[in-house]
Amino acid sequence: MDFLDLDCPTNVLFGANAFKQLGDAVADWSCRRAMIVSDPGIVALGYPDAAVALLNNHGIEAQLYTGVHENPSSDDVVCGVEAASEFQPDLLIGLGGGSSMDCAKGVNFVYTNGGVIQDYWGIGKATKPMLPMVAIPTTAGTGSETQSFALISDANTHIKMACGDKKATCRLAILDPVLTATQPARLTALTGIDAIAHAVETMVTTKRNEKSLAFSQQAWQLLAKNFPLVLTNPGNLDARGGMQLGACLAGIAIENSMLGATHALANPLTAHYGIVHGQAIATMLPHVIRYNARSMEADYSRLAALAAETTPSLDAHNSQTLATFISDLVQQAGLATDLQSQGVEQDMLTRLAEDADKQWTKQFNPRTVETEDLLSLYRQAF
Repeated sequence: MDFLDLDCPTNVLFGANAFKQLGDAVADWSCRRAMIVSDPGIVALGYPDAAVALLNNHGIEAQLYTGVHENPSSDDVVCGVEAASEFQPDLLIGLGGGSSMDCAKGVNFVYTNGGVIQDYWGIGKATKPMLPMVAIPTTAGTGSETQSFALISDANTHIKMACGDKKATCRLAILDPVLTATQPARLTALTGIDAIAHAVETMVTTKRNEKSLAFSQQAWQLLAKNFPLVLTNPGNLDARGGMQLGACLAGIAIENSMLGATHALANPLTAHYGIVHGQAIATMLPHVIRYNARSMEADYSRLAALAAETTPSLDAHNSQTLATFISDLVQQAGLATDLQSQGVEQDMLTRLAEDADKQWTKQFNPRTVETEDLLSLYRQAF
């Protein structure tokens, strides 16, 4: 097996049909009972059943937990922990999009350390060892496979909780672009824009460092080049592989840099209006770039210049070019560019801004954002 040489605690196995190596990859882990966390849509594609067979071939018993919903909630974690308590796994596998991987991490927190997932909101709250985990993404978006955070929404308040601990880092990530080829076009668009935002935001946060900057730029080059290709030719496995690797590298960048105002603005839109995360990101990202440009012009210009290497029409390399480039990608993907068309009410913007002001990622934005600034950004997007 050929693992990527990445400066990352997660071993990354990448390539077409890499999924078929699942059993071989974990055969020497001394694990005998694996619980696979996934969702009904992925089950319908047959991937979890295939994973069970691959594990069974190496004497590993496997069971499915498929109670994962989009934007997994604390209720999903509760049900997953109940399933784990009955099956008693010694290995957890998150198979699907970011929701499946995050839910698997959430289950790992509570199953191994007790309590409820709300107890782990923040960083380093787990005091006991956690089960080894494998992440197998079927989308190219969140980069959750290389992050130590589980993003779980509180079922009662709908607040998205970031539960982070180095012990929650996956031991192995299997990136197989073949698994992403079955995505509907809209899911390809939504997850792709999310990955793009990760590369752009990690490039400029207050916590960025030399390591994160390298991953941000590598991720951006892959994503900016390949996103238009997968939109026009969904069967292009090379482009899908580029997207999947780009999303993974952006995930490593997040682990070292965090995110900013775009994600702070997106979360309340999901909580109050059910706007899918990628769509909320797509609407807000260009406005945040223009807002941050006052202090981050050189960094945004660098991204524009990198994008121009595969998009010759980008003859100007500045923040405005970058914002326009991303807006054009959003439109090409068939996603909404304004809030009003998505049912957001103008008299709710203040409430949304107040909620955005409470989001964790706000503090890492390179330019200070207070409630009035967030309100202004919502108004620009309205």
